[in-house]
Amino acid sequence: MFCITSIIYASIIVLVVYVFYKLDTRYPNGLPPGPTPWPIVGNLPHLGPIPHHSLATLATQYGPLMHLRFGFVNVVVAASASVAKQFLKDHDAKFSSRPPSSGGKHIAYNYQDLVFAPYGPRWRMLRKICSVHLFSNKALDDFVHVRQEEVAILTRTLFGAGQSPVKLGQLLSICTTNALARVTIGIRVVGNGSRGGDPKADVVNDMVVELIQLAGEFNIGDFIPVLDWLDLQGVAGKMKKLHKRFDSFLNSILEEHKSGKIGEMGHVQLLSILISLKDDADGKGQKLSDVEIKALLLNLFVAGTDTSYTTVEWAIAELIRHPELLKQAQEEMDTVVGRDRLVTESDLNQLTFLQAIVKENFRLHPPAPLSLPRIASESCEVNGYTISKGSTLLVNVWAIARDPDMWTDPLEFRPDRFLSGGEKPDADVRGNDFEVIPFGAGRRICAGMSLGLRMVQLLTATLVQAFDWELANGLEPENLNMEEAYGLGLRRAEPLMVHPRPRLAPYVYKSG
Repeated sequence: MFCITSIIYASIIVLVVYVFYKLDTRYPNGLPPGPTPWPIVGNLPHLGPIPHHSLATLATQYGPLMHLRFGFVNVVVAASASVAKQFLKDHDAKFSSRPPSSGGKHIAYNYQDLVFAPYGPRWRMLRKICSVHLFSNKALDDFVHVRQEEVAILTRTLFGAGQSPVKLGQLLSICTTNALARVTIGIRVVGNGSRGGDPKADVVNDMVVELIQLAGEFNIGDFIPVLDWLDLQGVAGKMKKLHKRFDSFLNSILEEHKSGKIGEMGHVQLLSILISLKDDADGKGQKLSDVEIKALLLNLFVAGTDTSYTTVEWAIAELIRHPELLKQAQEEMDTVVGRDRLVTESDLNQLTFLQAIVKENFRLHPPAPLSLPRIASESCEVNGYTISKGSTLLVNVWAIARDPDMWTDPLEFRPDRFLSGGEKPDADVRGNDFEVIPFGAGRRICAGMSLGLRMVQLLTATLVQAFDWELANGLEPENLNMEEAYGLGLRRAEPLMVHPRPRLAPYVYKSG
């Protein structure tokens, strides 16, 4: 009986989906080219295990502006700098909102955050709060000491590793998470061996990693709404469970902060400011709720930690594979900074070659290889093709930065392309030069870009200055696995296991 009932229900669902599909397949004329969609699921099977790779391959066949069909949703993919510029600059106002998604609904407090919130007054309020109180130059300067202290702790930990190999990404994650936590909520939240932290919050990093993976899933229910309740991939269920864990952690932080149990003396953390703004966040009667505060903190913990440490992990991996570049960067460091102290943020502007390394690393290994989707609020025309209202936009940042029409030897790690005499000496990664847009561009550009740049530059500079690097288990650099694991962020398929070899006097590590 159970089997017969299941078959009947399945048959009804398939019939309903088919009818909806047939009613919803009236495409507007003048669409960009793209692969033929499958029945019902559309082009979802074309995405493969690593979507930004699959979409880049499709772009070589169909061009830099493609149309796809994900279930019932029209999707356009930009895979060149010129096409991305049209969407994110010329038509930016029409692509400033997000489409409905499981992540926004089940993780981000039903779109009450900054990342998934629809474009409008509340989003602008949240963006302004972050821009003024966390990511302005003044705010960043006020907390220079926090970033440098956490990087110094990381350096001492690596110095004390001895002959034991370390999982570099894990230690980088601890550093970036605690640096951000001290600025936002006033405490270190991740343990670091004997240096500790808040023991009950050691699971923060695991939650962040899981969220990045889940948020990168293409959930069938997002594209075929009549199947959403079935949760065929189990994505929604996992998101709900993860949300409960994150919410419990954030509730405990709020309660302890309100009771005065946490917070560093002498500096006002972002959480204190958010709580003070609850009554009138923007001075115009727009109040900030506890849910919005938690949603904003969730964004900061996820976007402000994972992207930074994975980017630095990729950079060190590239320098290990190119020892001549590591040596050149160390020579610059010895000349500009010397060997009797650790590099500081005030040194970074003088480190021309180090900055070129960081840019080249952002080019080859962008933190978000496939941009967070946007939705068209109006129809428009791009490259002579019709982009209909309601279409979802994906920008393949990874493909754009490897475009052979824009870059010489695009798969090679060549920092000199960003130096004087190189092919892109004036290229900027802040969203103005669309050949390399690791933080996105336009109104929805990453709010934490300035903080991310500072943290990535400081961490990379410190690891270059303070250590030589050897791979664990006698692995030769040319055999290092550089494959990617897909998620919302660009993670390594295999963690980087290394032996850090100190190259400065012992007192420098102890005094840093």
